[in-house]
Amino acid sequence: MPETSPTRLRILLADDHVLVRQGLRKILEAQPDWEIVAEASDGREAVQQALALEPDVVVLDIGMPLLNGIEATRQIARRSPNINILILSMHAQEAYITQVMKAGARGYLLKDSADTDLIHAVVAVASGKSFFSPAVAKVMLDDYVRHLSDKGIVDRFETLSEREREIFQLIAEAHSNKEIAEMLSVSPATVETHRAHILQKLDVHNTAELVLYAVRRGTVS
Repeated sequence: MPETSPTRLRILLADDHVLVRQGLRKILEAQPDWEIVAEASDGREAVQQALALEPDVVVLDIGMPLLNGIEATRQIARRSPNINILILSMHAQEAYITQVMKAGARGYLLKDSADTDLIHAVVAVASGKSFFSPAVAKVMLDDYVRHLSDKGIVDRFETLSEREREIFQLIAEAHSNKEIAEMLSVSPATVETHRAHILQKLDVHNTAELVLYAVRRGTVS
């Protein structure tokens, strides 16, 4: 496993297929001290369970009945932003990826890679970082490059200074202003100033959009 897994982790599984939930549970419960606190078979139930139980991570299928995974993500993230959401999907299209990330999800895992990437993905989102299946990251990068080429647009990233590019990556990797300040031996106020300049130059409005931008460029995966 590429990362050290959290010693204790409470997880909610939400998928409308019983066999899928059983398979995911088996993989997750093999980790010491990881607990499946509940399961949900539709989006409404997923929201209710998440808000009632406050798990560390919600593993949420995007194609849920009664309330789809995008809207369920939006409701959970708005009402309990400390819950980290990992989306499961069969679709690698950028439209789906962009919607769920803007809704508040931290990761996007393709179901066909769940056997090999699920633990890595849960560790990442539980730590406040982002995770994208390799195929998803490639789709986003390819779409980004094609969009720039079709529009004849210069990548705004090229307008960032060397220090801003450095801070851009650290922000995208989910480091706090305090952590970045310590790494770069500057004050948190200086980091915040750089963050504001980066958002303005890239024409993005928050950290979630910055992470999407970073994944599209291939800066983080």
